[in-house]
Amino acid sequence: MIDEHQAAIAELSRVRRGALEELLAGNMTQSQLADMLDMSRSRVSQLLSAGTRPERAFLGTGKVTLAIGGKFEIGRSDPGAVLSAEAFGAYEILAELARTVGLDAAYEVVPPPGHVHLNRPNLIVLTNPRLLPFLSQVMEADPHLRYVEDDRGWFIREPDTGKEYRSPRDEGERADYGYLGRLPRPDGKGSFLYIAGTHAQGTLGTARYVAENLPELYRELKSRRFSTVILCRFDAKDHRKITSTERVTPLFKHEG
Repeated sequence: MIDEHQAAIAELSRVRRGALEELLAGNMTQSQLADMLDMSRSRVSQLLSAGTRPERAFLGTGKVTLAIGGKFEIGRSDPGAVLSAEAFGAYEILAELARTVGLDAAYEVVPPPGHVHLNRPNLIVLTNPRLLPFLSQVMEADPHLRYVEDDRGWFIREPDTGKEYRSPRDEGERADYGYLGRLPRPDGKGSFLYIAGTHAQGTLGTARYVAENLPELYRELKSRRFSTVILCRFDAKDHRKITSTERVTPLFKHEG
């Protein structure tokens, strides 16, 4: 019960700090906030530096679970599900990000055929529908972007415009596309964050994009549903080294 109360206090302090920062962003001064709230300016300053960072809500409000699609080991009579180095690298980036904003994180491997349990809070799912086929159906709730497959493989498409984002890696370039979005849970009781590269480099690069842009993403989106495409470039010799990330579509908002 103490742990639950401490978690509630941390979440309430995050909401309070976020509200104060929004008011300041709306051109109020700390002195005006103090007058409005009937407290001293030093107390306002204290509240702005206390508590957890508001942007942590982009990841979750409690311990974060990262569900990662795995594939069977090759050449073994009793193969177990394993993760690619890039997928595990994406987990490490996001777990460290969670820790910096006061959240714990753990991962679980989703073995083939990829039956991932989506109806739970504080969930981030990694890897594309090639490993997690059910996600291609869940993505149909996204009116702007989704992964589809044809005889040339998987790619991201805008359903309304027909615009396609086919991985440059398939043409020999050192780049891949990643999907970043918040999708509805099947039970209708919340949402989860989904990060999926067409190839492993896209997953790793998109995780890095989130880590490098968390405050901006939270400021623009809060915890609302959205989606976007990230172009991830990687090193010629070390394909697990991401050299740059760039958002190539708007932040498509799914609600209001």
